Amino acid sequence: MPWFRKKRVLIPAGLVIAAVGYSALQGGGDGETAAPLASPSVSAAASTPDVTEPSVEPTPTAAETSSAPATSAPEAEPADEPALDTGATVSQTQAVRQAESYLGFAAFSRSGLIEQLEFEGFSNADATFAVDAIQVDWMEQAVAKASDYLSYSAFSRTGLIDQLEFEGFTSEQATHGVDSVEVDWMEQAGLKAKEYLEFSGFSRSSLIDQLEFEGFTPEEAAHGATAAGL
Repeated sequence: MPWFRKKRVLIPAGLVIAAVGYSALQGGGDGETAAPLASPSVSAAASTPDVTEPSVEPTPTAAETSSAPATSAPEAEPADEPALDTGATVSQTQAVRQAESYLGFAAFSRSGLIEQLEFEGFSNADATFAVDAIQVDWMEQAVAKASDYLSYSAFSRTGLIDQLEFEGFTSEQATHGVDSVEVDWMEQAGLKAKEYLEFSGFSRSSLIDQLEFEGFTPEEAAHGATAAGL
């Protein structure tokens, strides 16, 4: 507290004490019993003006600090996960879908399927990507293709192998495909002979020659001509 505020309090108290003493002396001269003097001590509450001390917040103890709930920082919202990148372009993805669609109803060699996709308008790069991106058993495709051909036309063994190679199958795949189907080549020679006779005239010998040109053995060709009525 500043010194001048303290001085204002002490000076009036001293005057009060002096005045009381003087009154007592005056009263003693008249023979009257002097009134008891008031206690010169003045209560701190009466003599000292109220001074509001600045309030000091109590410092929290370590226990209070540790027990107080910790305010956690707001959790960051998870960032949007990027779309799964397969490494394929939209065109390549469409080519894959088209390739799978074709294999769902027809048999193809690898090169034959690439050419079919190119015919549909895909680039060679996209078509090749699509065919190599799907799992295909080309040996199995060769078997299926051989069965397809035999369902609407007659072939000799070598003639059917040549046809599968023309379709893009390797020699190994074509041979596997033809040898994996059950075929009566004698019967095939007879069917082939009848096909020829349906659109052209042949003598027996010329028909046999034609059948041998198609890949039938001499025995198969002769049997075919006989089965056709020559």
